[in-house]
Amino acid sequence: MAGIFFYFSNKSMCKRLQKRLQAGGTTLVNIREVAKEAGVSTSTVSRAMTGKIPVSEETKARVLAAVAKMNYQPNAVAQGLKGGRIHTIGLVIPNVRSLVFPASIRGIEDTAGQHGYTVVLCNTDENVDKERFYIESLRRRLIDGFIFTTARPGHEYLLDLPSEGVPVVFLIRQLGKTVDTVALDNEGGAYEATRYMLSRGLKKIALINGGLDLPLYKHRYDGYRRALEEAGVAEAADLVVHGISGWDDGYQAMKELFEKGHRPDAVFATSDPKAMGIIRAIRDAGLRVPQDISVMGFDNLDFSSQIDPPLTTVAQPFYEMGVRACRRLIHLIEKGQNSRTKVEVLPAHLVIRKSVI
Repeated sequence: MAGIFFYFSNKSMCKRLQKRLQAGGTTLVNIREVAKEAGVSTSTVSRAMTGKIPVSEETKARVLAAVAKMNYQPNAVAQGLKGGRIHTIGLVIPNVRSLVFPASIRGIEDTAGQHGYTVVLCNTDENVDKERFYIESLRRRLIDGFIFTTARPGHEYLLDLPSEGVPVVFLIRQLGKTVDTVALDNEGGAYEATRYMLSRGLKKIALINGGLDLPLYKHRYDGYRRALEEAGVAEAADLVVHGISGWDDGYQAMKELFEKGHRPDAVFATSDPKAMGIIRAIRDAGLRVPQDISVMGFDNLDFSSQIDPPLTTVAQPFYEMGVRACRRLIHLIEKGQNSRTKVEVLPAHLVIRKSVI
């Protein structure tokens, strides 16, 4: 039985669903907000509501008063209502157009189908309010557990879900080590990429990186710096650019380096789309890749072997990561969440092609 995807990204649909929820008296309140209102911890709220572990009558009364005041409704599936599991997984991604996600989505879909689960796909556009709406609406009606690829600082509320009885696995992006996660060794991958360029005699290596608010880009920066330090090469601050998100930004970042008079030996782009933009900017400046400037990517997306020159890059096993995340979530759903948190960090490996001299 294959999994099925429902794509909830349309804004008007989102608004209609929200109106229906509000018309039915359901407000988007989570357990952390109830705990704050009652002056207790989230685990105390859970204990007071389930009755499985006794709490004082005074505490229970405060919790139930807060629940009533805020119209908090716990996850029906987690409470074991209406027959318990419904074999449906929520997959929440930040950008359905990003080329990073299709292979991991396929790995999740294939694995879910093998176990008789359906997958509901939600696109957040990196919008926290939209993400919270999807979580609060879907988990009360359709979802046994969630896979999140959206985690970043400011999303700590996601850590509340397991304490509410909702199984959660993070994929690709990490948010600490207290929730089950499948991620890449981003620092190790960046370290090997930089070390390879250094081994080719390239010393003046620019870094065009994503935003440091995402730990994965901080880790790639750390790997780059570690390789330079071990080789006795000083980091050139003028050649390090953060906050670059894709093809257009990569192009512009490289163009600005040229305009400032910089001519690196090589450029390490911490994603393949950035690398594509960088290659175009180098060519527009009348230079050649790799004869004049080498370019290293990160991801090994499908197009990276097809561009000219084929891109040397760091490969992420996206499909396998999706498979492992889905297997772990199904384990949490079916076996319970009492097992020790499992954080899997998969190794990256270098794919050598022709964009590095």
